[in-house]
Amino acid sequence: MHKIKKHLHIILAGVILLLTSCGNHPSTPSNCTQQDALPSIYPDYTNISIPSNIAPLNFMLTNADFTECMASFTLGDGNIINFGNGTKVLIDESEWRNMIASSKGKSMKITVYGKKGEQWYAFLPFEIKVENEVIDPYISYRLIEPGYAVYNQMSIAQRSLETFDETDIYNNKMTGDLAKGQCINCHSYQNYKTDNMLFHVRASHGGTIMVVDGKPRSVNLKRDYTISAGVYPAWHPTEKLVAFSTDNTHQWFHTSDPNKIEVFDWASDLILYDIAKDQVDIIANDSAKLEVFPTWTPDGKWLYYCSADALPVDSTEDQPRVMQEHYENLRYNIYKKSFNAATKQFGEEQLVYNAAEKDHSATLPRISPDGKYLVFAEGNYGCFNIWHHEADVRILALNDTTKTPLPMEVFNSENYAESYPTWSSNGKWLMCASRRDDGNFSRVYIAYFDGKSIHKPFLLPQQDPEHNTLRLQSYNRPEFMMEPVKITPKEFARVVLTNP
Repeated sequence: MHKIKKHLHIILAGVILLLTSCGNHPSTPSNCTQQDALPSIYPDYTNISIPSNIAPLNFMLTNADFTECMASFTLGDGNIINFGNGTKVLIDESEWRNMIASSKGKSMKITVYGKKGEQWYAFLPFEIKVENEVIDPYISYRLIEPGYAVYNQMSIAQRSLETFDETDIYNNKMTGDLAKGQCINCHSYQNYKTDNMLFHVRASHGGTIMVVDGKPRSVNLKRDYTISAGVYPAWHPTEKLVAFSTDNTHQWFHTSDPNKIEVFDWASDLILYDIAKDQVDIIANDSAKLEVFPTWTPDGKWLYYCSADALPVDSTEDQPRVMQEHYENLRYNIYKKSFNAATKQFGEEQLVYNAAEKDHSATLPRISPDGKYLVFAEGNYGCFNIWHHEADVRILALNDTTKTPLPMEVFNSENYAESYPTWSSNGKWLMCASRRDDGNFSRVYIAYFDGKSIHKPFLLPQQDPEHNTLRLQSYNRPEFMMEPVKITPKEFARVVLTNP
């Protein structure tokens, strides 16, 4: 009897698997009405280029009139496979890996079908190019509610790009004082790896949480001669050194302007932190300048950063009025200084990109891993472009003497902010935070860069395509990672509770 039950269990499991397989692999509809348009799907994965190790691109029809949806994939090797599940196309992860493996270096052709009433409709096919280049297997980002009560609930999370797995690196409910609040921000890694990394904790149990050679510690970066503790960080690629800005930051709120928030500095300088010596040295602290957003070249010989002319004020009491009346005159350019790692000395300031002469402001620079390209965010004014609708991502070839950014129309949205751009470790993929979906929530978009031009970006894949619309949090400062963070949130919480 035991053997009979065992065999029955196996048979039933096989029947369930067969039924599930049939449901996920529907037959191609017959007698379809052909539509002279591409399907309206979310996310928009039409005619994009993807890495050969990305998670499945699940999507759905956005037109509520369609009660069923299916998609037929013609793979690079000529095989055809169909997927459909109600109004969504949900692709099995193991099958997807086989699909992109057979299409690597080629294109998959996708035809989407939608059912309205008893009638099926066929849309024009589109292609997804599977590039030979892989993408870093992990990214991390801060998840934050756009409710402007900054300390309510936030986390720094890491996500596998090859699967849908997402875990906390740390969240502010673990140690935060609910009355005082706790802000966590500015996660940063040395060379895309996590044995040397950091993030900041503000307010309750404040300090900079640094991981050095795999061991976490809490550090107080404030000195008597600095404006603040370290803010925006940049690890030196080879040395145990981190460049930071120090900032006197404020935010205001608009009542009618589409740019809802203004975040700005009344003062900001650059510092260099020597981890071994626990020593903070000044890089730049001109009181007439606002220096911010440091970043290193891959060889560590140059530090790039942004700088603007500070608004002139007669006194600190006069500063709020002057900023309120003239904040749109703050425009940042991109500069660089040479760096000698042996002496830890910096050279003279050199202008790299003059955005102010075009009545623009350039922020958040990052150098490509091959050292040939500079990516940055550019808006009309200010240093916090993630809240400026007109802000776009730009790429500048550093050997271009005309200083003309590459065409980026295919990458940027028309009316919403793109910001926090960053390169993958092989320089083939560009990632940013974009508000293009609804204007309120920033989400992660990724695009292929072939060394000459940028391709159409695609939204971070999710197991359920509705996930990004149902998650009422913004993805802030997305960063590529070669590996996950090995220290547990519980261990980070223990370190946070120690005195810096």
